Amino acid sequence: MEITGKTFVALGYQPGKWFKEALAYANEHQLAGEQLISYLDSVKPIYQPLQDEAADLTVNIHAENDQEQSNVDTVVASMQKLLRTPTMVQGAVMPDACPTGPIGTIPVGGVVIAKNAIHPGMHSADICCSVMLTDLGMIDPKKVLDQAQRVTHFGFGGRIYDKQFSLPTQLKHRFKDNLLLNKEKMLDMAETHLGTQGDGNHFLFVGRSAKTGHTMMVTHHGSRGVGAMLYSQGMKIAEHFRKQISPETLKQNAWIPFDTEEGKQYWQALQIIRDWTKLNHSSLHDATLHGLGMQGYDRYWNEHNFVFQDQDLFYHAKGATPLDEKFLPDSTGSRLIPLNMAEPVLIVQGATTKGNLGFAPHGAGRNISRSAHKRAKQGQTETQIFREETEGLDVRFFSGEIDISELPSAYKNAQTVRTQMQTYGLGNVIDEVLPYGSIMAGDWQKNAPWKRRKKGKKKKQ
Repeated sequence: MEITGKTFVALGYQPGKWFKEALAYANEHQLAGEQLISYLDSVKPIYQPLQDEAADLTVNIHAENDQEQSNVDTVVASMQKLLRTPTMVQGAVMPDACPTGPIGTIPVGGVVIAKNAIHPGMHSADICCSVMLTDLGMIDPKKVLDQAQRVTHFGFGGRIYDKQFSLPTQLKHRFKDNLLLNKEKMLDMAETHLGTQGDGNHFLFVGRSAKTGHTMMVTHHGSRGVGAMLYSQGMKIAEHFRKQISPETLKQNAWIPFDTEEGKQYWQALQIIRDWTKLNHSSLHDATLHGLGMQGYDRYWNEHNFVFQDQDLFYHAKGATPLDEKFLPDSTGSRLIPLNMAEPVLIVQGATTKGNLGFAPHGAGRNISRSAHKRAKQGQTETQIFREETEGLDVRFFSGEIDISELPSAYKNAQTVRTQMQTYGLGNVIDEVLPYGSIMAGDWQKNAPWKRRKKGKKKKQ
């Protein structure tokens, strides 16, 4: 008599992908009774309950006022709940930490170590958000910013056809060879989004080295639409496993076991997205250099939203800069930590300690949300706020619309972050890129293309 999935369910086993292989084996060996039950118990997914106590947490941040205290308390509470997830080994929070999502969600500025597991929700949708620096030597920073503005692209969607960069054939083949990346829409985004920077806190920054006086260009952005699509797939795969092996785990903390085929494919896809993002940065830097008719003196980069592997441990950084060289095989030894448009970009180096887990902050972070910051500024015009906070700087918004939620006052005090970096041993500043000016998306939704089209239709009517 043939054994079916209904046979397994009648015996009390939860349906899942494991049924297929188990059915084939059970039928081939004609298992029945105790033999069948013994076999199924040996191959069924192992249920993993939440840990009774949270894994160890190092808090590399302290509050200096009531507002910051509320922020720190929420971050710590969120990390403590998250660290009860079955895979968790250890965690840390950085001085720029700020909460995002409900309690139990990894905050910005959070680092966690998971055993044999990749948690898509712990690297976030902006996979491989990163920073790249090019040293342009002794050149007028205004010339660099002007040329960069001709080259870069912020806001919704990709570049128009005649302004697109070419996706290298080898990288295109790697997309096609990966089961999670070989979708037509994703391949199209990999081409059209190349050379774009998105919105939010992403920027193109130009300044001078405090040490050498050289002009330096820094870009900050992630993997755009291709990364967001991979993240969505990763969360669905992780949810599938969560339902089978750990339903008590919060949905945002679901994981993909690394030793599964899905885990291997997702890890490979992450590496491809990492290479695409690095190319996204270098395309803009190279095009700027080409427009200026020159070559750069030096270049380095690092991501701060990613997953890093060390044997069977996976370090998830949600807005944290890796210090340890084992996390950055293509590193030149320095890391970049931007603070805000009116503050220097820090060039740092540092060693791994028990408390920092091999990471440093990724920026200044926020104490309140964008909308709360805007409410706090009511009574002043956007132009007034902009002039006060960017005096002496050449700050431009790609959309032509000011976004006050990205001005310096929207972020934590930069000096506080720097002081706490020293206090907790989170990297040493070896140079600073002193600000000349920057380009950001601005409030591109205020005058978005679809809104202009809608207004045009109304006028015609």
